[in-house]
Amino acid sequence: MLQFFQFEAEFVDSLRCIPMQVRYKLDTCGIKLRLQHWHSFSTLQRQTLIDLPCDTADEIKIYRENLRSQVFQNLNTYPDDLPIDANPAWLQLESIPSCVLEQLQHLEIAITSPQLSPKLQEEWQKLTPLQRFALIKLSRSDHENNNFLPALQEFGLVT
Repeated sequence: MLQFFQFEAEFVDSLRCIPMQVRYKLDTCGIKLRLQHWHSFSTLQRQTLIDLPCDTADEIKIYRENLRSQVFQNLNTYPDDLPIDANPAWLQLESIPSCVLEQLQHLEIAITSPQLSPKLQEEWQKLTPLQRFALIKLSRSDHENNNFLPALQEFGLVT
C-alpha cells in the first residue's frame, strides 16, 4: 500500500502531515494519532510508520504496539484508542457513504451531473480501499474538505 496521492504532494516530501496511507493504518489498528504526536517523530520513525504493513491480524498488532511505543517514547504518554469498525465504509462496495454524496452536493456536483461519471456506483467499486478511505475522510464535516475535489479528479470520478 505504499502509495501517496497527488493531492498530498504538497507535504509528502517533508511528511509534515500524516499521509492517507498512515491514517488508513491508524483506523485499522485503532489509534488516534494527533499531529503533535506525528511532529514528535523523527523522519525515520515517520518512514517506519509508512513502511510497516498493517493488513493481517499479526501486522495490525505489531503496528499498534510499535506506534504506541513510539508515542510513549517521544512524549511520555500513550495515544488515545479509536474504536475499530468491523465493517468499515471504505470496504463497503454496495453503497456510497452519505458523507461522500453530501460533499458532492455541497460542491454542486449533482449525482446526475454530466461532470460526474455516469456510473458512480460502478466507479466507487473500482476504487481501492485506500482511495475510498481517502474520499470518506476528505468528505467528513470535521475536515477542511480542500482536497476532496482534487481527489475525485485524481481517482477519475469527475472530469
